[in-house]
Amino acid sequence: MKHSTAILNFAAAPHVLTSLVRADTLRLLTDTLAVMAAGAASPEAAHLQKAGVDPSFAKGFAVHCLEWDAVHEPAVVHALSVVTAALLATAERNGGSDPEAFLTALAVGVDVASGLGLSATGPMKFFRPATAGVIGAALAVARLERLPRAQFDDVLGLAYSFAGGTMQAHVEASIALPLQIGRAAQAAIQAVDLVKAGLDGPHDALEGPFGYAALLEPLDLARYTADLGKVWRIREVSIKPFPSGRASHGALGALQTLRRDGAVTIEAVAAIELFAPPLIHRLVGRPYRSGAAMSYNRLCLAFLAPLMLRDGHIDPRCTETIPVLAEKVAVHLDGNPDGNALSPQRLVVTLNDGRTIEQQIGANLGSPDAPMSPDQYAAKYALCRTLAGACDARLFNDPLSYITDPR
Repeated sequence: MKHSTAILNFAAAPHVLTSLVRADTLRLLTDTLAVMAAGAASPEAAHLQKAGVDPSFAKGFAVHCLEWDAVHEPAVVHALSVVTAALLATAERNGGSDPEAFLTALAVGVDVASGLGLSATGPMKFFRPATAGVIGAALAVARLERLPRAQFDDVLGLAYSFAGGTMQAHVEASIALPLQIGRAAQAAIQAVDLVKAGLDGPHDALEGPFGYAALLEPLDLARYTADLGKVWRIREVSIKPFPSGRASHGALGALQTLRRDGAVTIEAVAAIELFAPPLIHRLVGRPYRSGAAMSYNRLCLAFLAPLMLRDGHIDPRCTETIPVLAEKVAVHLDGNPDGNALSPQRLVVTLNDGRTIEQQIGANLGSPDAPMSPDQYAAKYALCRTLAGACDARLFNDPLSYITDPR
């Protein structure tokens, strides 16, 4: 059996989530809705509203625009962002959804999006959260819309045909990053709608001569299909404690602990160095720029680290940092050959008196191996609530009710 056939069979199969998988799916849905509510009230989203984009695009943008959305780290995919946005828009236009059907579709879509990322054998050139995300989302929507298995090939083919998103947006720290998430959510729904209307798509979209693996990035799909249906990838997804690029969270979590424990104060710090894999250097190792846009600052450890030492948290409304220290934050390559690795890392804080404090970072805060504490969860959701302002309270308190009856 071809790998793509196995993936499609999995996407269409009649699953019943175990209690653990269901609990993780609901937990991550709750996190994603909170982040979406905060993002929808952001200044960036206000600009988007002027463009009159459709609900799926707006939801996808809102989920990712603050860089606060959950991520499958080994896959390097914001695995819930496109999938959740597309499923929410689908449920909304249908007047609601059965909660169990929604949660199962979400878990399946996240699995496929993560699986494509896990299959990648090289570093990203295209923006994987969008390119893998649109395929996972389209299959999730097809499932929620109860399309027959025979049409899933066409859905996958059209989703691949519509796939887009470049890492150039990340290099330039452009607001195009969340726009690419929004466009992917929109494309996922369009792929399903077109198939429902009688149109078809290519049937060898992953493994064909001009398929995903040939054009977007090389894949070894056996990495994913070997455990397909046995390991639910949504259980491996990390929640982001801070509204910043995931690659910054190892250092920020370590600095937060040092500050909380009284090991350092911002006044005592002379320099901060992070020794990390190439992906960390690539994603958040950019230099501090005075007056840079927040889309840049959220992806700049030099901007973020002083804020953490000063405030003990990262507030997306804070547009100014401490320039003197920001200019003394550096990210160094550590020789790790893995282009997709986010760990391990080593943080070195040099104090004004010449002493150094070193922290080994084996897992990023919020990952399954370094879970957030109840207080850290509460702090994130409290800030999301504050940022969201007036919104449907069920987004925070009762996500399944919101899905069943989005009003």
